[in-house]
Amino acid sequence: MSWPGAARDHETFCVSCHTSVPYALARPALRAALGENALSANERKLLDNVAKRVRIWKEVEPFYTGEGYDARKGDESRGTEAVVNALILASYDKQNNQLSDDTRIAFDNMWALQEATGENRGAWRWLEFDLEPWEANDSLYYGATLAALAVGAAPGNYRSAPDVQHNLEMLRDYLDREYSRQSTLNRVSLLLASAKWPELLPQERKDAIIREVLAKQQPDGGWKLSSLEWNGWSPLTVLHRWIREDGTPMESNSDGYSTGLVTFALQQAGIPRTNAQVQQGLSWLARNQSRSQGRWTSSSLNKRRDLSSNTGQFMSDAATAYAVLALTESNHQ
Repeated sequence: MSWPGAARDHETFCVSCHTSVPYALARPALRAALGENALSANERKLLDNVAKRVRIWKEVEPFYTGEGYDARKGDESRGTEAVVNALILASYDKQNNQLSDDTRIAFDNMWALQEATGENRGAWRWLEFDLEPWEANDSLYYGATLAALAVGAAPGNYRSAPDVQHNLEMLRDYLDREYSRQSTLNRVSLLLASAKWPELLPQERKDAIIREVLAKQQPDGGWKLSSLEWNGWSPLTVLHRWIREDGTPMESNSDGYSTGLVTFALQQAGIPRTNAQVQQGLSWLARNQSRSQGRWTSSSLNKRRDLSSNTGQFMSDAATAYAVLALTESNHQ
């Protein structure tokens, strides 16, 4: 795991940052399923690196300082890292049912960077490199859902602390205010956060997201990332459903990332594994795991890539993590 490491290539850094999130959520579930008693070497490395950055937060520069990019990238990098750090540490603290000192500092760092004024009040500045699905024009909302997920995952009744109530109010207001403009994929992330933070969404909105997601299930039982990422019927959104930015055609089949994420989120939202459409999603995952590599594949929405290359594997890394979460969740019901 390279997050947060010394990577400077922006695409490698960005996607490794975001694949660390599903990895941090999924690896403990896999460890429990395998009967392991301790953190793996990669988990320990990830947690040590994150905790170190959190402790020296005021002493270190952001991963992007504006050099080679526009001046906003330093602030965007800082906001992205603050949210991801808090989510990773809070997710591991949940297993111990106690908020650590490092996680408290990570949350303090995160809240300090929350936008307090303007149209993005309640959100965080977020790295944008026109890369779907994590660092695109609408990824500011995705970042806010990750912050909400971090709050929901934090043990010790953290979200009841008096000193964070104003921050939580701004976050909830932002997620509500910008909801109507979001893609289905961003709404799935919101649904997942609400499973850990039930007061985040009213039941009618949860039900609406579930209906929207179920309506986009493919005939083979899975979900397709391009059908979740772009909403509306403008010429541009229609084009993006079929063609990548490099002119190559989008994958036409269901993929591991969207199927794993959606099937996990639906179960987290209370839809039982016995539900016919959830069963179909789980069956798709069971049928589409690589028997030789153990992974589920998913392709870039931006460019056609060699799936065996470093950058080509990032989407499959995230797909595998969410597939693990979906399948292990089904075994707990």
